[in-house]
Amino acid sequence: MKKSLLFFLISFYGIAVAQPPTGYYNSASGLTGEALQAALNDIIDNHTVIPYSGLWNAFRDTDKRSDGKVWDMYSSCDFTFGANQCGNYSSECDCYNREHSWPKSWFGDKPPMNSDLFHIYPVDGWVNNKRSNYPFGTVSSPTWVSSNGSKLGNNTYPGYSGVVFEPVDEYKGDFARTYFYMSVRYYKEDGNWPGSPMTTGAQLKPWALKMMLEWNEDDPVSIKEIERNNAVYSYQHNRNPFIDHPEYAQLIWGTQTDVPAGTINPEISVYPVPAADFCVVDHSGYFNQQFVTVTLTDITGKEYVADYSSRNSSVTLNTASLSHGVYIVILMEQGKTPAHIKIVK
Repeated sequence: MKKSLLFFLISFYGIAVAQPPTGYYNSASGLTGEALQAALNDIIDNHTVIPYSGLWNAFRDTDKRSDGKVWDMYSSCDFTFGANQCGNYSSECDCYNREHSWPKSWFGDKPPMNSDLFHIYPVDGWVNNKRSNYPFGTVSSPTWVSSNGSKLGNNTYPGYSGVVFEPVDEYKGDFARTYFYMSVRYYKEDGNWPGSPMTTGAQLKPWALKMMLEWNEDDPVSIKEIERNNAVYSYQHNRNPFIDHPEYAQLIWGTQTDVPAGTINPEISVYPVPAADFCVVDHSGYFNQQFVTVTLTDITGKEYVADYSSRNSSVTLNTASLSHGVYIVILMEQGKTPAHIKIVK
């Protein structure tokens, strides 16, 4: 759910912060790529499976708005738990049902996926029917729009041109982190999954992965997600690691595709890892402190303001205002080969 950076930092470090058990992610510390994906799978695997019929009651804890109504991410309807449970529907706001945001047909409607709360949400039945089992995507010319602005139409995100469903910006990060959870929870447990235009087994296809990584960055973790993560944990006794640690997505699937070959200097060190309010890039005096310049980007190439100071052999970068993620620090001096350094916040 999109919030301001200040609100994001408050929600992440304030009283609403997610509370995994002490040491919950210890075995994942320091890992990247497939090793991190496998370690997280070991941590959240074999969750307590609730029956499909039990989802209705679970929603009362996992998806309740502050006014007590159903928190529906597909519509702006005001549903009452129980009283407005589907049933039949003929238009929007008739009732809410159990939406598999990762459609059932993509995994063959088999347990435990078919009742895994982390990807199942209460949503308007009519809108859910419109979404069908279409992939998520971006739509410029919608053929249909829900009451909260969710859209159906042909995909405009590069890599796939078929029909997709686009949630509103407020929830794009929520769904991205939901999909990352599925790719980790069912890592190497997806041999018989039929897949979809968006997925191969439990893994996202390249176009979808790139889009979801962008959604994860553009729409940071919200209090809604944090509270839902805690509530689902009380039922399933596992967590969504990408709500507790949204930087894991880049550590597993992010690539430095924009970094020119030969510009990653293994002799340059960075500390602390992950960065806190600052990080130090020790370049051992390769760059002259009077002439070195610093550029800071994320791995998609988006540039950020780089507030830094330079000493004889190092550059100290202010990272206090950065959200969690993976960034590239580029040190440059005329006449010298630039150095690209990956940092984690």
